[in-house]
Amino acid sequence: MKILLVRLSSMGDLIHTLPAVEDLSRFCPDVELHWLSEAGFADIARLHPFVKKVHSMRWRQWRKQLGSRETWREIGRLKTDLQNEAYDFVLDSQGLLKSALFAKMAAAPIKGLDKASARESLAALFYREGYAVEKGRSAVWRNRALFAQVFGYELPQTLDFGLTVPEAGRLNNVQQPYYVALHATSRDSKLWPVNHWVELLQKVHDESGAAVYLPWGNETERQRAQQIAAALPFALVCDKMNLLQAAYLLKHARGVIGVDTGLLHLANALDTPVVGVFTDTDPLKTGVQVSAWARNTGNAGVTPTVAEVRTTLMQCIAAKRAAQPDDARI
Repeated sequence: MKILLVRLSSMGDLIHTLPAVEDLSRFCPDVELHWLSEAGFADIARLHPFVKKVHSMRWRQWRKQLGSRETWREIGRLKTDLQNEAYDFVLDSQGLLKSALFAKMAAAPIKGLDKASARESLAALFYREGYAVEKGRSAVWRNRALFAQVFGYELPQTLDFGLTVPEAGRLNNVQQPYYVALHATSRDSKLWPVNHWVELLQKVHDESGAAVYLPWGNETERQRAQQIAAALPFALVCDKMNLLQAAYLLKHARGVIGVDTGLLHLANALDTPVVGVFTDTDPLKTGVQVSAWARNTGNAGVTPTVAEVRTTLMQCIAAKRAAQPDDARI
């Protein structure tokens, strides 16, 4: 059975779909799964070995150039490629009009959330079969529940993202051991103060002697990283990285501290000790999947203190070390 999964964006949405893909790989190993996503997030889909092929679209670029012939030629090529795959059906797990329209390109039956469950109820009009999935639950649970209904298996109790970082993401000359500080996010209201970062990272370094890497995605974020690093000689501002390289950096970190951003959820999916720092969103809805070494701090309107984040980080590091065999501990 050959299936196309439509989950276009954002980074966090794709990451929150990965446990459902892992469930599918366990219960329906004969499925050939392809994934359609925004080109900028396609590497997230490539992190799961069960995804045989990734198709990318560039709606964020195309929508600005709808008068261009080249835009329509690219859309036409995508449509032809999808139809040539001859899918048994398409699963739109995003539940938006946009995702439903791209799902329709494949010219195969579409399945997805029913009218009451989809984020945009009109999307359900495009589906041959719609499934009821309870709202108000985490995105990870909702994706897993949808997949379980579509493919006919019981939702498992255990959760696993099932990711592997391909060799293409390898970074050479990384200083071990190290931490990663994810200081950048999409809204200023979700930032943690720079002086908090400096105080926390100094304490972490004093206790461990470890380096700290500061990733960034645009010029404003690069300047913030440089501001933090200017006060901390052991802090290193990363070069520009793609998602596979970022995954490698996060996977091999001793610990990750991050505000509400896609890379925080990626670190969580890679099973690295991680602490989420929330200031403007509710971690019950948008936080990391909590485990012995993955915790959330703060809340909407509640900025966590340096002491709280540091204590939580140390607890997560200790829990991960305790779970590892002796020869794997660093």
